[in-house]
Amino acid sequence: MAPLSYLQRRGEIETYFDRTAAQAWARLTSDAPVGRIRASVRAGRERMRATLLGWLPEDLHGMRLLDAGCGTGALAVEAARRGAQVVAIDLSPTLIELARERQPAELGQLAQLGQLAGGRIDFRAGDMLDPALGRFDYIVGMDSLIHYRTPDAVRVLAGLAQRADRSLLFTFAPSNPALILFRAAGRLFPRGNRAPWIEPVAERSLHRHLAADPTLAGWQRGRTQRVSSGFYTSQALEMVRP
Repeated sequence: MAPLSYLQRRGEIETYFDRTAAQAWARLTSDAPVGRIRASVRAGRERMRATLLGWLPEDLHGMRLLDAGCGTGALAVEAARRGAQVVAIDLSPTLIELARERQPAELGQLAQLGQLAGGRIDFRAGDMLDPALGRFDYIVGMDSLIHYRTPDAVRVLAGLAQRADRSLLFTFAPSNPALILFRAAGRLFPRGNRAPWIEPVAERSLHRHLAADPTLAGWQRGRTQRVSSGFYTSQALEMVRP
């Protein structure tokens, strides 16, 4: 059973992205003009997405991939383009609906170019830990754990790892003074206007928690890469089965 702190946080995140931030997120993940701050976040997210995709095989035919916390589905589209059978899940029904609305035209264009070759996307609104989603060759969680405390994030990773056969790719917000300051400042806003704050993660603490979790005992840490772009800083970590 998921810990209470995880369930409470999950509810806050769902409410925020499904209501408060839905329009802003739709704009950020499009090619619409945005201000300097959001432009830096957009650029950082694009670099991070390219990093994670670079750690996946170019040929994903016959493989299942879970895009855990898929948002508007950009990573899922590229994985399907490589031939993967993608389950793309997000807590926010609003973002999932937006992903569905955006993808048919893109997927149709790719199919006309002969680039999909059997890849497809199953968009779902729900919890990435749902065991009914089945098993996967690869699981990717881009910026989907950054709002959880380290112990909760590691429990989520352990749950995902039980259903991953090859590798698990995820990102976290590396602890730094600026992030800690922004987090503290965010608490000054009225609760109804707050975004779920990003939880800074100390790498050594994360690695200790990963090493101590018995479910992850058979996994090894692989590549890691930090992406910094203005107001966006995130670090990717690869975990692989030996």
